Amino acid sequence: MGAKAIPKTSPDDGKSSTTSTYLVAGQIVAAPKARPGLHLVATPIGNLGDITLRALETLAGADLILCEDTRITRRLTERYGLSAELAAYHEHNAEAVRPRILQRLAEGAAIALVSDAGTPLISDPGYKLVREACEAGHAVTALPGPSAVLAALSVAALPTDRFFFEGFLPARQQARRTRLSELARIDATLVLFEAGSRVQETLADLADAMAGRQAAICRELTKLHEEVLRGAIGDLAAEAGDLETRGEFVLVIGPPPRGAGVLTPDALDAVLKDLLQRSSVKDAVMHAVELSGRPRREVYARALELVKDARSGSADGED
Repeated sequence: MGAKAIPKTSPDDGKSSTTSTYLVAGQIVAAPKARPGLHLVATPIGNLGDITLRALETLAGADLILCEDTRITRRLTERYGLSAELAAYHEHNAEAVRPRILQRLAEGAAIALVSDAGTPLISDPGYKLVREACEAGHAVTALPGPSAVLAALSVAALPTDRFFFEGFLPARQQARRTRLSELARIDATLVLFEAGSRVQETLADLADAMAGRQAAICRELTKLHEEVLRGAIGDLAAEAGDLETRGEFVLVIGPPPRGAGVLTPDALDAVLKDLLQRSSVKDAVMHAVELSGRPRREVYARALELVKDARSGSADGED
């Protein structure tokens, strides 16, 4: 239900001001008007109980709540009895809407920005608004809270001292594989978002690009059907056919083995030539991937080229 505004004396300035309210455990709590400026408010990624009290107070006291989808954010506002105005702000209307938002900020409005779930600006629109608000001299405040990135890192059981957040990979396979070959060279834990419709294909490409690494598949974090699968990326990819693909996924891939590094093309050639003299192409590629830190697809293609060159050289020598 909507909450009615009630008068309250602000502890900050001692002056009388109109306050709004929000609901917590069935109790009506008064919230003073939020300070003028842009407030970046983290909201739950699934479980609505993960909202912070500071976030509720700010959302209740804001003049306007900007959100990607008003229907999704309305579930949160109805749950906690918030009555602030909602307005859509997303990648499709941002250019047109942003000037009007900046005008309201210039008039002294308190505006909250939320995403559909999690922390604003993390794989969501908003940084241009923040940049222009700062350039115009408006206060910009972050209200930290839920984040799918940090939640996944916490439960993945993988190194967290250094991590690289990629967000969503390209939808097209060739572009995705190219990007993964670049990511494979980063000496850090990787965090990716993926849609259920593509997660099986992405796992297969990950197994190809980052063979031997440990990983975690995090599905529906904080929700009723939360699931976390951990293991070698190759094993997870091999079992992906049985994976429940409904829901939202965060994929966490551990860093390359210590000291593995990434070999230069010349160094890779030297390793492959040596291995090919002593083993099959399959075994040579497997060991070269581990030693080089390069994607399997790249190593395999180079191995075939070296074999072809070697055979061509032998044929020329016979003539």
